[in-house]
This record gives sequence, structure tokens and C-alpha cells, in this order.
Amino acid sequence: MRAVSLGAVQTQSYSFDRKLILTELERTLAAVSEPEIVAAQRMIQAANRLFVMGAGRTGLALKMAAMRLMHLGLVVHVAGEVTTPAIGPGDLLLVASGSGTTAGPVHAAEVAVKTRAQVLALTTSPGSKLATLAQGVVVIPAAAKQDHGGALSEQYAGALFEQSTLLIMDAIFQAMWREGGASAEDLWKRHANLE
Repeated sequence: MRAVSLGAVQTQSYSFDRKLILTELERTLAAVSEPEIVAAQRMIQAANRLFVMGAGRTGLALKMAAMRLMHLGLVVHVAGEVTTPAIGPGDLLLVASGSGTTAGPVHAAEVAVKTRAQVLALTTSPGSKLATLAQGVVVIPAAAKQDHGGALSEQYAGALFEQSTLLIMDAIFQAMWREGGASAEDLWKRHANLE
């Protein structure tokens, strides 16, 4: 693999790519249904416990969302961690997959449905297996990971979906924080202190 020298990186390239990414995000997030976001927020607030599940970078975006929701005082677990308990009635699985066909997230949704837990899915594909299993769906009109045509995004793989997942969840967190009325200091008391 060839190393790239810092001199080879052009600031014009950074400026162009930053604008491209922000433009794609603005267009995509503006096209997400507000009623779907409101319904998603209600499902999160109504859950006894929240479980998050996604593969790869999408999973990382949901782990970031899990941290913020925990800061609000919600009981949140990341599926697959050794301390995660069984999901059951009254719980919510928040799951994301751009294609809606990724094996792990679909299997998790199937398990949640069998245990009578609710499923909230973020996906690009409203007709996917994942979306049909879910009681709530947020459709993100971004390119699926293997859509290399560039019509929906010039970014690589599922980057736009992953970025949108993070920002949608941050917006839901902000709305819940504002409505709850807690101060930043109140939330900070729940921040990890074993870092």
C-alpha cells in the first residue's frame, strides 16, 4: 500500500468533499418523514428498556445513540454485549440496516417479535424484511451499501445512511432532552466515570 504524504492532500479537495457530504446529508435528512420521527420518539419513550442493534458502522452509530439515550436516564443495552439481558414484552429493539436484509439485524428483529417486544427500524428500504417485521419504521432515502451507481450518494458504500442514522438519533435525543427539561449537569451525572 502506498503512503500518502501530507503535501499531496489538497485543501480544495477537503473543501469540496466537506460540501458534498453536508449537501447530501441536508438533502437526505430533509426528505425523512417528520411523522415517522415523531412516532419513533414516542416508541423510544414508551419502552421499558431499549436495545440497539446494527452491523458495522451502522452499529457504531447506534452505540453512540445508546450512550446519549442512557444520559437521559433510559435503560439501554447494546445487543451482543456480554451483560445484555434477554429482550421481552414492553421492550424496544432499535435496529438499523440500510438494505433491511442484513442477517444480524433481521434475526434480532425476528427474536424481538417472538418475545412480543416492539421493533423500530431505520432503513433505506420500506419493503425489506426488516421493515415488515417492525412496528415503527424510519425510511432514510440514502444509497444502500452496495448501490454503486452514485445517483443517491457520491460517498462510498453506506456512508450517507450511517451518517444519517447518527444525526437522526441525535435529533431525537435533542428533542427528548428539550421536552424533559433536564439540565446538561443532570445528564452529566450519568456520564461514564470509569474512563
